[in-house]
Amino acid sequence: MRNGSLAGRFLLRPAGFTWPENTLMKKTPFRLTPYQVQWLLVVGFLTVGYALYLRYLAIEFSSVALACAAGLHTMLCKTRILATYLFQNSVFGAVALIVAVLHVIRPSIVLLTGGLIAAGFGIVLYNVALSGLAIGLLILGFARPAPATA
Repeated sequence: MRNGSLAGRFLLRPAGFTWPENTLMKKTPFRLTPYQVQWLLVVGFLTVGYALYLRYLAIEFSSVALACAAGLHTMLCKTRILATYLFQNSVFGAVALIVAVLHVIRPSIVLLTGGLIAAGFGIVLYNVALSGLAIGLLILGFARPAPATA
């Protein structure tokens, strides 16, 4: 800040006082390391891959649907029932949106990973509107300053 700036006019200071340059704090935006980018790539591909598997080989595949409706008690049928319940109630999109808002407030790799997982499932499993908004907010989180570390 210089003496002529608006903030400098309203502060009590001795005549001829100038602000030292090191008192101005520069906030660096949230950035990922290369290892974190690789982690997010692996998590993103695994999430979308498993969601595609669930959608096309468990939920929409007619022979699996008929077998599960007939009373087959396998892990695939239980996963199908759980995924169907979650996407019918927009849980994937709601969780992705909540985590994305938290990521915008305080960016971290943990929130980014959780939001990416929920949004990946939500995009593939029919919760496109909320998950798309969440992905936009996750991207917007990179414009925020990184949290201070002790």
